[in-house]
This record gives sequence, structure tokens and C-alpha cells, in this order.
Amino acid sequence: MKRLSKKQMIIFAIGQLGWSTLSGIIGAWFVTFYLPTSGDIAGGAVQYIWPGLVIGGFLTILGLITALSRIFDAVTDPLIASLSDRSKNKRGRRIPFMQYAAIPLAIVTVLLFCAPGGEKSGWNIVWISVFIVLFYLFMTMYCTPYNALISEFGKTQEDRMFISTAISLTFFAGTMLAYTPFVFAGMLKGAVGFAWSYRICFIVLAVISAVCMLLPTFLLNEKEFVDAEPSNADMFKSLAATFKNKDFRVFAGSDIMYWVGLTLFQTGLPFFVKVSMNLDESWTMYFLGGMTVLSACFYPFVSKLVKKFGKKKLTIFGFLGLALAYVIATLIGIIGTSVIPGIVYGVAICVIAAFPMALLGIIPQSIVADVAEADAKDTGENREGMFFAARTFAMKFGQSLAMLLFTSLAIIGTTQATDSNDITASVLGMIIVGAVSVAFCVLGAVILMFYDEKKVMKKIVKEGENFFAEGAIDGKDDEPAAQTEQDKASEEPAEENVTENAEKSDAEQE
Repeated sequence: MKRLSKKQMIIFAIGQLGWSTLSGIIGAWFVTFYLPTSGDIAGGAVQYIWPGLVIGGFLTILGLITALSRIFDAVTDPLIASLSDRSKNKRGRRIPFMQYAAIPLAIVTVLLFCAPGGEKSGWNIVWISVFIVLFYLFMTMYCTPYNALISEFGKTQEDRMFISTAISLTFFAGTMLAYTPFVFAGMLKGAVGFAWSYRICFIVLAVISAVCMLLPTFLLNEKEFVDAEPSNADMFKSLAATFKNKDFRVFAGSDIMYWVGLTLFQTGLPFFVKVSMNLDESWTMYFLGGMTVLSACFYPFVSKLVKKFGKKKLTIFGFLGLALAYVIATLIGIIGTSVIPGIVYGVAICVIAAFPMALLGIIPQSIVADVAEADAKDTGENREGMFFAARTFAMKFGQSLAMLLFTSLAIIGTTQATDSNDITASVLGMIIVGAVSVAFCVLGAVILMFYDEKKVMKKIVKEGENFFAEGAIDGKDDEPAAQTEQDKASEEPAEENVTENAEKSDAEQE
């Protein structure tokens, strides 16, 4: 089977640019659009549903809708993964799912923001509930098979690291694209009103996203690069077998801690800026953009560092580095801004967090691919889709838990009005949010110490040696990546180096 050239890997990564943009739209604008603040209402925003903490005095209608849709999403993740793993489609197990899901996902994203009622009504609640469920369904149909291809397309450690780096960059790019309505919607509001100023932006972004998601499905022939037998296990057996893998359980536990800590901080960043740093909210974009750009500058060095130190050590370092950035955020409320200006804190956080974000944005995906390949060698079952679906579930669980924690912790020390959509965060609340984020990051590092990188890498290196020896790569590709003799000379030592470093890491721990 052929290996992907670097050009083809970039084409594959463009698919993530598409879905990360749509995901970013939901993350950035769903709550803002349907739970407008008093300032937004003054600017022409419409309240499509009843505002405030009207369910039990602690939950909004939109919060309940989101929670129920996440439960549905948790069920569809392993279901789509199982269907993909078992697929016998002549075009491959993954690409057909992605192709069928791309356009519906883009359309549903736009329709989600087109509630039919012009004022608060039950029909709007039904509309939002239906389309948020459809959004997560089509998102899962695209993302779960897409992520499974990371392992199947990445035939060597070098390939996996290149793919992981590329999709991490396109993920950040897509997330930044999703924030562009901050600029362009403001230009349109005077002409088309509050709602349509955002809808027009979402339509443009949805078209761009659909094209990006379809690009790899038309330009990459899965069967040329993947020769995997469909799995015979049903969904429940496949899911159980996935979590039976000890190394994956360790990774998933660590990954949940990462997503809780990261989401707590990202959700709280505007409040750290306004409440703790005493700066205008617009500084949130400057800090986020600066951290993203600086983090991207470190990407070219991650693969080289992995060859020298191994993935486990670098991921643990990333956890601790992120924890240090959160310590700075926590200290803002304790030290105050009278001695150190708020902007200094913000710059320090961005600089400290940039490198850990690069490590944690690239390496974890590659670790899942390693574990999935090693497990396939042990069991004879190709269940890459289920491994990445389980990782996605860990991410969503961590994010959901973080959202619940944030709304509870941030308001400590204040009186939150139950009929208002404006979260009233306090300095004390933000100190607690920062401290809890630190704790989750440190806990994630501790859990990952139990990941047996040496065992996993030994299996992969051995399989990689057999793969090259059998001449499975045909050398017909158009890039140096397809030249097997050069690959054999240049890549195997790198893989052995990873294993040697993993062995040293375990010896040091013992």
C-alpha cells in the first residue's frame, strides 16, 4: 500500500479546517446568540427563548437542551465508530461517511441559528433542540471516521507526527475563522439587523467549511492507502474491548483532566480579563490570538523533540507548563493589578502557555493512533474508529464537566440574578477557577505517568520493521515520502530512538 505524500497529508488536514470552523461557530456563538446579554438586547438582539436560570434556579433552558444533546452525542460516538469500523464499502471504511456528512453538517449549522419565531416561544425551543441534535449527529459522522484515518494514513511515526501537526494547525485556524463574526457582523448590523448580521457570516463560513470537508473525500482514495479488514465486533463488544486496553484507559483518564482544565480556563478567559485584570473584554481576542500564533511557531520543533524525548515525557511537560500558566492567572486576583498591570499578566500567560499548547495540541492524537495500532496487532481487530470515538467522548465529557464547574465556581462571592443571562463573576470566583484548573492539569500529568509507552512503542516498531521488509509501500507516489529505501534508512532509527527514550523513561521512574 502507498504512503501519503506530504501534499496529500495537507489535503487531509484541510478537512479538519472545515469541521473545526463549524464546531467553533457553535462554541463561540450558540450561547451568545440565544442568550443575549442586556447590552446585546439594546443593540437589537432578540430573545428567542426564555432567559435566566429558570430550571430549578440553577440551569437555563439552553443549558438543559445542550446537556440532553450531549447525552445523545455520547451514544452516537460509539455507534458511528462501530459502523465505520465494520463498513465494507468498496470506497473504504471512512471516506464515504465523511462525504455523506459534510454538506448536511454545514446546512444544519446555519439552520440552528434560524429559529422561526420572532419572540420567545415553545416552537423556538423545539427548533433549537432538533437542530443541535442533528448538528452533533453529522459532526460525529464526519469526525469519528476522520480521526480514525490518522492511525491508518500514518504508517510511520514521522507520518503520524506530521499529520497530527497539520490537523492541529488547521484546528486552530478553523477556530480563529469562527471568531471572524466579531468583526464582520458589526459591519452588517446597521443594514440587516442583529440576527441576520450573524447569519450571513455563518452562511459564508458554512460554505467554506463544506468545501474544506469535501476536499479530502474527493482527492484521496482511501483504498490506495489503507488495507484493513472490517471489524466483526458489534458496538458494545468493540467499546468494551477498547476500554479493556489498560494504556488507553490511562490515556483517557489523563485526557479528561486536560479537557476540564483547558475548558475551565478558556471559558473563563473573558472573565479573567474583565474581572481579574481590569481590562476591556476586547483584550481576550488579542491574548487568544497571540497565544495561538506563538504556539504555532513551536509546531515545527515538536516532531524533533518527540524523537529525542518520547511522547509521554513531553505530554507530561505540557500538562505542567499549562498548570504554571494557570498559576499566573490565579495570582492575578491575589496580588492585584495595582503593582503589576493586568496586561503584563495577560502577556505572561500567553508566553508561558504557548509551548505547552503546541505539545498538547499535537501529541495526544498521535498517542491514540499508537495505542490503536498496538491493540490491532494484539487482537487482530482494526478498531481505530472506536479508539478515536472514545477519545472524543473523553473530550466532550471533560468539556461538559468544565462548563458545569465554571458556572458554579465563578459566581462564588456574588449574588447571581436568576432572571439574567449575564454571569456575575467575582475576583474570588476567578481565583478558585484558576486553582481548580491547576489541579486538573497536575492530576492529568500524574495519571499519564502510568501510561506504558515502552510496551506500546515496541509493538509498533516491530510491526513497522516487518512492514518495510515486506515492501508494502510501492513507491509510486509523487513525493519523497513514498521512497521506501530512503524511508527505511531515515525513519527506523527515529522509531528506535523513541523506544529507547521510552525505556529510559520507565527505568528512571522505577
